[in-house]
Amino acid sequence: MTQTVKAYKGIPMEGIIASWYSKTTLKDLNRHRLMASQLVSKIPAGGNILEIAPGPGYFCIELAKLGNFKITGLDISKSFVEIATKNAVDAGVKVDFRHGNASGMPFADAIFDFTFCQAAFKNFSEPVKAIAEMYRVLKPNGVSVIVDLRSDASHKEIEQEIKGMKLGRFDEMMTRGAFNTMLLKSAYSIEQMKSMIAQTPFRKSKIDLTGIGFQVWLER
Repeated sequence: MTQTVKAYKGIPMEGIIASWYSKTTLKDLNRHRLMASQLVSKIPAGGNILEIAPGPGYFCIELAKLGNFKITGLDISKSFVEIATKNAVDAGVKVDFRHGNASGMPFADAIFDFTFCQAAFKNFSEPVKAIAEMYRVLKPNGVSVIVDLRSDASHKEIEQEIKGMKLGRFDEMMTRGAFNTMLLKSAYSIEQMKSMIAQTPFRKSKIDLTGIGFQVWLER
């Protein structure tokens, strides 16, 4: 009998946990706006875009405001799919949020111009398969971007990041605890990312350092 691999590390982001995360990260909405404004020039007009693990959907929604794109979000959390769908409706934008696994995406080959994964890649239980799936669903010359925490981020840098989120005392305490007990332990180094990419069909890649994390650019 084949054993099913759990799609994510850690506790399920469902129910009350998903709701708390959605409310907390809403306070840091400017981060999603800045990321959308940074990436929009890299996406062809009318492009077909996939965000992998969009959570509450804030990045998808901000990007949808900037152009005539076809945007899909794929998340393993059913709660996040429901929350993100409602958020998009409330924002007056069209985004297709679906339930699914990053290491076995429910999409045909070569249909997306651009894929994006932010602050979630470190939680995937099959990261190499997830990168290979990004390649599979991209059109020729399409681009995949992974943005995440790096494992060598210092506690001082992380503290500055948390302070910049402008959270309340309780949410700040919870976020600090998540960094110290889970997120840093799951994060990858630059060399680990390079090693995983080398095991996939991607042959064009670059990694840029950004604050406490990195941006991985992959071109099919």
